[in-house]
Amino acid sequence: QASISGEKSSLLAMETSYDFGAISMAAGEVKHIFKIKNTSNEAVTISKIYTSCMCTTAALTIGGRQFGPYGMPGHGIIPKINQAVGENEDAAVEVVFDPAAHGPAGVGQIQRTITIENNAGQPVELLFSALVTP
Repeated sequence: QASISGEKSSLLAMETSYDFGAISMAAGEVKHIFKIKNTSNEAVTISKIYTSCMCTTAALTIGGRQFGPYGMPGHGIIPKINQAVGENEDAAVEVVFDPAAHGPAGVGQIQRTITIENNAGQPVELLFSALVTP
C-alpha cells in the first residue's frame, strides 16, 4: 500500500545521476548500472520502468532475475513489471544508451531520464548525461 504521508520513497537510489563524459557515436552503446535499495521494513513493488527517449533502455535485476529491457512510452507498450523488492533488498537498473540512435544530428550534450514507478511514494528518477561526439 502506498504511503500518502508525504514521506520520501523507501526505494532509494545509491546514485541518482551519472555522467558518461565524452562518448563517440562511432564507438556504439554505453552502459551503466544504477543500484537501488529498499530501505523500508516492508516490500516495495516496482510497477513500471521507462525511459525518456528511444535511444535508451533500462533493465531491472532483482535477486538475480532480470526484467526488461524497457524503453520509451509511445515506442511500444511499457508492460507492468509488478515485482517486489524485499525489505533491505538491493536491486539494479542497467541503463543502455545508443549514441547513434539519433543519427548525425545527435551530437552534443544530452541528458536522459529513467523513471521507476513504485508503490512507496514518488517515482524514482535516474538521470544520465553525455557529450556525444561523431
